[in-house]
Amino acid sequence: MANATLPARITMPPGARRGEIIEIRVLARHPMERAIDAPGLRPVPRKIIHTLRVTQEGTEIFRIDLSTGIAANPYVAFTTRVIETGELVFQWIEDGGAIYERRQVLTVT
Repeated sequence: MANATLPARITMPPGARRGEIIEIRVLARHPMERAIDAPGLRPVPRKIIHTLRVTQEGTEIFRIDLSTGIAANPYVAFTTRVIETGELVFQWIEDGGAIYERRQVLTVT
């Protein structure tokens, strides 16, 4: 399935010094539909984000596999050591194959 955007808040410094460890915080706005419906209603497809993957210039710098117990609007925080200037690509992968993507540039001095 084609990449789509996901309303998400990504908090990270716009720049850092080479070798510095920075914290990146990510809050995705996603309903996390569990396919549970009221009696007598038609079931809805399950839509749960199961993976968050972050890459920089094609190299994976962070990955987390989420379980069905994750809350709607999942929040994740992680640290990484800054090595070079580049674009960070945040990908949320949902059941059913949808991939949501956001990009943010990190400048290294």
